[in-house]
Amino acid sequence: MQQIYDKEKESMTLARLKRDGGVFEVSVDSEAAIKFKKEGGDFEGVLKNEEIWSDAKKGQLASEKKLISVFNTDDKTEVAKIIVKEGAIQLTADYRSKRLEEKKKRVMEIIHRTAIDPRTNAPIPLTRLENAFKEAGVHIDEKTPAEEQIDNIIEKLRPVLPIKFEIKKVQIRIPAQYAAKSYHTLKQSKIINEEWQNDGSLRVVVELPAATEADFFDKLNNQTHGSIETKEI
Repeated sequence: MQQIYDKEKESMTLARLKRDGGVFEVSVDSEAAIKFKKEGGDFEGVLKNEEIWSDAKKGQLASEKKLISVFNTDDKTEVAKIIVKEGAIQLTADYRSKRLEEKKKRVMEIIHRTAIDPRTNAPIPLTRLENAFKEAGVHIDEKTPAEEQIDNIIEKLRPVLPIKFEIKKVQIRIPAQYAAKSYHTLKQSKIINEEWQNDGSLRVVVELPAATEADFFDKLNNQTHGSIETKEI
């Protein structure tokens, strides 16, 4: 097992849990581990290796005695589920780079779909956006959803790229039982004003690009079962 790990350690993604003074690590598939951590469900395909390590870099395995002491079982699959669910997933540099590139493409697609070049009134080509990102030194935040980064990125692009959005301002009322649940979606727009009502409902005024309006309200309607009230201002 030491030989296998030494050969593959640079590309391994580890899930790590610190508990009762010990460290427990398992080798996992990045995508499957993240999905299981967020959603639970089927554990098949999550593990790349069945061993439980106390220090994977040194090839040190956790003893069965230690597993029983900490997890009340020496069933490695059950222990691995706990490590993935409750621990931290240590993503490789290659994986983070891949996800960051995917997020960058998502940001560029949103801008391509929602903005125009005011000189031509036409969408901005993706190749032009790619060049503008480089010229403006745009940085993509790997922890922030793509939709929430658009405003800051646009401000960085403006000095090197003529860009224009058709913006709509809309007043929205969300019933109390859905207000907290849907707030994350509301943050994907620019919130101009928000008022929490005495009955727990939420009244907000948002600005959003006209081209994203349909997707935005589809999400809100799905989360609130169509119970929102809207008024364009």
